Amino acid sequence: MRRMRRRIIQPLLRETELRKTDLIAPIFVDASIDAPLPIASMPGQFRYPVDGVADCCERLWNAGIRAVILFGIPAAKDSAATEAYAAAGVVQQAVRRIKERLAEMVVVTDVCACEYTDHGHCGIVGETADGPDLLNDPSLDLMAKIAVSHAESGADIVAPSCMLDGMVQAIRRALDEAGYQDVLIMSYSSKFASALYGPFRDAADSGFAFGDRTTYQINPGNAREAVMESELDAAEGADILMVKPAGIYLDILAAIKDLGLPVAAYQVSGEYAMIKAAAERGWLNERAVALESLTAIKRAGADLIITYFAEDAARWLDEEQ
Repeated sequence: MRRMRRRIIQPLLRETELRKTDLIAPIFVDASIDAPLPIASMPGQFRYPVDGVADCCERLWNAGIRAVILFGIPAAKDSAATEAYAAAGVVQQAVRRIKERLAEMVVVTDVCACEYTDHGHCGIVGETADGPDLLNDPSLDLMAKIAVSHAESGADIVAPSCMLDGMVQAIRRALDEAGYQDVLIMSYSSKFASALYGPFRDAADSGFAFGDRTTYQINPGNAREAVMESELDAAEGADILMVKPAGIYLDILAAIKDLGLPVAAYQVSGEYAMIKAAAERGWLNERAVALESLTAIKRAGADLIITYFAEDAARWLDEEQ
């Protein structure tokens, strides 16, 4: 085996190779600011004003990143998430700005309501047998409206993240009926009720006012349920499946890959923050650990990786050439 590990031989036999085109960069767009705002719990990440999002994307494009996913922070919230589907909403404006500047940049939009509701849950809330909770079918109508509004603004891919039953089917029908048959659906199909989302909730102002999200996200111990969720979304017409989080769910990622559709993996805010925090203390080599983690995610089966390391990873990969 060591003969095959000679340094001159290693590049020829490398089984998994990370590429810049594997990476999708998340971008937070805030309707209430006029300059980039640092995110304290995610060093190196910012909220961007609508006027600055195209500049951010141009920098990413020049680094070799060819896809972004947008998360919006509106100026106002209400119980019905009306700003989530407004024609002049924060994400809708951001998509138009990006496409005007960079027509070839693939723009993915997160389709959810948690950033837009005053209660912080992912759709319409009402009374259930177990108390106030997310209502499934009324929320499907909301997700369909959000997805169509994003498509109208120029989004290439919509990514529903609310984990509602039937969300892919409802969105696919709405997109087709509105004439957006070519817009893809990247479903957050296997999304776990993880403790690793904390920094994102700070970044996107999407914390919830009561309860939790365990009635619509997957228990971290449930592998069969995670595979079934992706199977259902595939049957409803998803174009791309997703596993979230990525790094400590590689077994799920490998299982979803066997379903045959392209698979995305989301290296979430907590994964990013842990590497950053350890590196700041000198306990880990940030570059080495970040690239190793991304390579492991790809090795497990990811075709696309949503990661806050996207811009840095693109630079590091260039330096390795």
